[in-house]
Amino acid sequence: MSELHREFLLQRDFPPELQEDDRLQPTHASPSAVCPGNLETLLQPCPLVVDLDGTLLRSDLLIETAFAELGHRPYSAVDLAKALCGGKACLKHHLSQPVDFDPAFLPYDEEVLTVIRAAREQGRAIYLASASHERLVSAVAEYLGLFDGWFATNETTNCAADVKAEKLIAAFGKGGFDYIGNDVADLPVWRHAAKSYAIRTSAAVAKKLARQCANVQHLPYEKATWRTWARLLRLHQYVKNGLVFVPLLISQVFDTQSMVNTGLAFLAFSLCASGVYILNDLVDLQDDRGHRTKCRRPLACGDIPLSDAIAVIPILLLLALAVAIMVTPGFVLVLAGYFVLTTGYSFIFKRKMILDVVALASLYTMRVIGGAAAISSWPSPWLLAFMMSWFLSLALVKRYTELIGRRTARLPDTKGRDYRKADIGMVGALAAGAGMNALTLFALYAASDNARDVYERPGMLWLAGPVLACWIARILMLAHRGQMHDDPVVFAIRDKVSLATLAVAGLFVFFAM
Repeated sequence: MSELHREFLLQRDFPPELQEDDRLQPTHASPSAVCPGNLETLLQPCPLVVDLDGTLLRSDLLIETAFAELGHRPYSAVDLAKALCGGKACLKHHLSQPVDFDPAFLPYDEEVLTVIRAAREQGRAIYLASASHERLVSAVAEYLGLFDGWFATNETTNCAADVKAEKLIAAFGKGGFDYIGNDVADLPVWRHAAKSYAIRTSAAVAKKLARQCANVQHLPYEKATWRTWARLLRLHQYVKNGLVFVPLLISQVFDTQSMVNTGLAFLAFSLCASGVYILNDLVDLQDDRGHRTKCRRPLACGDIPLSDAIAVIPILLLLALAVAIMVTPGFVLVLAGYFVLTTGYSFIFKRKMILDVVALASLYTMRVIGGAAAISSWPSPWLLAFMMSWFLSLALVKRYTELIGRRTARLPDTKGRDYRKADIGMVGALAAGAGMNALTLFALYAASDNARDVYERPGMLWLAGPVLACWIARILMLAHRGQMHDDPVVFAIRDKVSLATLAVAGLFVFFAM
């Protein structure tokens, strides 16, 4: 018998003969699991057993740990596939030591916690029973400090469905425990529980549960609304995809086909971006939960089940492809390149200093290239150079703002980004330099022969330059003061001064045509 096992039993004040029972060895359950058939007389009233994933947690640790592993080591996909060939227990064991796993930041369900605390006040024993690996389950149980023991998956046995039911029956007997669960895998356990608690069950599972169990209580929970899904899809970010209209406006080609193609290009970029936003949120769950604003994202706080989010990704990407095919072959290639780059950003580039902001600037520029491909017109090199420098500046402002926020909140350096608080001055200088470089390129373009070929009154472009200079300078000053939104583009959409400033610059460009 392990020392941890013996210590737990001594804390529970079991009699000596029960402490030495060979059936208490941790080969079939956790070191704090209980022996068969003895607790009915020792624990009164009936113990409460709580499921973890989807019940106590508004999340799924298998999905979380898998994406955390892929996010830090994308090449580990091959190792995960090999582990899965050995069964779910083998896969969970492989993922049982995730990077940066902290149970303090997990989204716990308050309604389930209320039931647990009420049971403890009644003197009932509380046990955690999960299909997640024992290393993760024990960490959660230790953090909450509400449980008398736990059952979990180990290297060889996946503690789910019938296996979990058999373990609980062996420990408490049929009808010797109450159980809180949420999914179809909990039906075999509910079948043998004295009372069944259910939360976040689908209509099909609820119907089956009602047929097999007489004593059922459904716990209340908030369902995801369309507003929640809108936040997950980041509909407000679609304004960035308006860059596809820039080539149409500059080329001044307003025939029906070009306008329809550009509109379809906008839709395709939006659908593709939403799919990758969800993928990025899955990879960034732990980092987002420790962030001052990103912790409110639907996946980070558990407002939308991770499995539902995963199911939506291929739907969005297939719709994006279907729309892209309706535009031009060239646009399909641009959108494919955008998907590859943004996926690479989610898994690799965003953890690499400087490379991350270059990737972000490139993603903005690719929207302009996509708009040009939609109308079969190659954009001016001047335009692409300006866009690249301009959005490189905004990407650096984004990182600058994050560092300022961490310094103000006295938070440690994040492990999800390759920047340190000591880099604040340099990042701010790079942001200012990129912004001024963009304005220089704009001025050179206004004086070029290319501008004279496109615009009737190119001199009006000179008036737009100082306006843009004021805007980028104001953005930098607000970021320095800690008054900037995490995303400068989102800030520009919501800030009245920014909207007015950019509108004036846009008018000068319009009058130059």
